[in-house]
Amino acid sequence: MELDLAQLRALEATVAAGSLDGAAQALHITPSAVSQRLKALETATGRVLLVRSRPVRVTESGQAVLRLARQVAVLTADLTRQLVGDEARGPVVLPIAVNADSLATWVLPALAPLAGDLAFDLHREDQERTAALLRDGRVMAAITADAQPVPGCTVSRLGSVRYRPMATAAFVERWFPDGVTEETLARAPVVVFDRTDDLQYSYLRARGVDTDRPPVHHVPASADYVTAVRLGFGWGMVPRQQEPPGELVDLDPGGAVDVVLYWQQWKLRSPSLDRVAEAVRSTARRELDQAPGPPPSG
Repeated sequence: MELDLAQLRALEATVAAGSLDGAAQALHITPSAVSQRLKALETATGRVLLVRSRPVRVTESGQAVLRLARQVAVLTADLTRQLVGDEARGPVVLPIAVNADSLATWVLPALAPLAGDLAFDLHREDQERTAALLRDGRVMAAITADAQPVPGCTVSRLGSVRYRPMATAAFVERWFPDGVTEETLARAPVVVFDRTDDLQYSYLRARGVDTDRPPVHHVPASADYVTAVRLGFGWGMVPRQQEPPGELVDLDPGGAVDVVLYWQQWKLRSPSLDRVAEAVRSTARRELDQAPGPPPSG
């Protein structure tokens, strides 16, 4: 199978932009030229790689070719920097999936020392869903709660984040005057990050509460989520790294939830990707809880 580099770049650019027009702008060619390159690549592979919807959708075969395209792009950029040095045109671009709480607390400081040499394309997604972005080839690495390695990836444990059910003292006095019970939890408003966030619902289910009963505030931004809890919108599961000192109280000292995070990345010997992995792991050792846990499988 002979694969053309320009065709692979067309596939990567189309998926990144979501359309042929966006890929054409990124590659400085016409949409017709992008279409021709994609058709040639599909002919070479004998597979349909993209569904021409808006945005475009990658097929299962397309996911495998997209992974190759992105691997070739990173390796080519690494080689160019090695041969040309600081005169290399443009930084290496690394797409990485990160959960919102990590992005809001420790990931950006971890990546900051590398920001002058590398360009980060960060995809924010729930830690339970970041591995899916690895599977479909959209990212090269992910911070995930999934210990099972995605095919073609390595996995290492970063540490755990402790979430506690917290609220303001005034909120507790109003809604939980006699303590946290199944009935008071069913009535008290709760702050939920977004419609894929299951932390609060997991806690409610563990306490025997029907998750359809409490009033819900959706606040889909990590810092604003904690602000909403601080302002008394409701109670919420707040990570240790974002607890405002002295402003919130723990509703249920025995109700903490520990979420273990892992670093998964493609099995690719890239100096750029290796630098990122080391920066993330070293920062995680300082910022996350490092209690022993079961090793990842695979």
